[in-house]
Amino acid sequence: MAKFRVALSGDFFSADGTPVFPEFDLSPLEQTEKVELVTLMPGPEVAAEQIADIDALILLTPKVTAKTLKGSKRLSVIARFGVGYDNVDVAACDEQGIALVITPDGVRRPVAVSILTLMLALTGKLMVKDRLARRGPDGWAEKTKHNGVGLVGLTLGSIGIGNIGAEMFRLAKPLDMQFIAYDPYADQGTATELGVELVDLETLFSQSDILSVNCPLNEQTRHLVNANRLALMKPTAYLINTARGPIVDQNALTKALQERRIAGAGLDVLEVEPPNSDDPILTLNNTIITPHALCWTNQIFKGNGAADVRAVLDVMSGQVPKGLVNWSVRYNTTWQARLARYAAG
Repeated sequence: MAKFRVALSGDFFSADGTPVFPEFDLSPLEQTEKVELVTLMPGPEVAAEQIADIDALILLTPKVTAKTLKGSKRLSVIARFGVGYDNVDVAACDEQGIALVITPDGVRRPVAVSILTLMLALTGKLMVKDRLARRGPDGWAEKTKHNGVGLVGLTLGSIGIGNIGAEMFRLAKPLDMQFIAYDPYADQGTATELGVELVDLETLFSQSDILSVNCPLNEQTRHLVNANRLALMKPTAYLINTARGPIVDQNALTKALQERRIAGAGLDVLEVEPPNSDDPILTLNNTIITPHALCWTNQIFKGNGAADVRAVLDVMSGQVPKGLVNWSVRYNTTWQARLARYAAG
């Protein structure tokens, strides 16, 4: 049998060929005799000719479109490095008999920790006090004007109580907060176990003191956080988004922050990334913004990499991989035939 060809998108490596994420351990693939590992040329979109003779693609940020996948004869799995997959055409994967896999285990704790980091920084006025301290005596003299907000008894709300939302609540449990969430797909048993009350969207926005966005980006969630819902929030409330920027109507959020209709926001994601340097949200002093990288640690890259490698090796062995997004592909005859061929060796 021909080699099982595994491609990595070009953005896993810098211009000089060194790995961007050295914690991503490729040795299980490199040491597998049947595997041939290749790197694609970098670019915003994976071209069809780049994957014409590829069995598995480990993908970071480039787009994979229907045009990319058209005519693909060998590709069996796209292993996305992370949990967001809005850069992949899922319907095209279904049509072509290609499994799409994500890495929920790798991101669960790091992203939940980043949410708590923003929550503590916002309520503790960390950035404000940092600026005061750097001004010397004049700044120190103003510290009593910037007291933080204690968390005991406050309400932590979440849009979504899935992989990351649930982990956020687990980590926040010692803080003695009240927990509420909106999730039409939530498991009531999980909510009960976590002490989370499931509520409707209006209640979530109106009652949350800290509201965290923990849902995927799709047509149903795009601009789910809009002007009308922001208007329901308390003037003392904070919004945190570590999911995807377009879930929030950024123009509406900017206006709400400018007019102090909410207390502040912690944003690891923006509607356009990177933002234009003159974007007004960058000027706000009641907002903490990080470059879609707050959860980037040695542990997340090690975990994501291990999950993607495991998924690729599972497919090569004819097994259904963990973290499968498009479950219907299991019934696709093209995909079934490829798995059977791999299993036969």
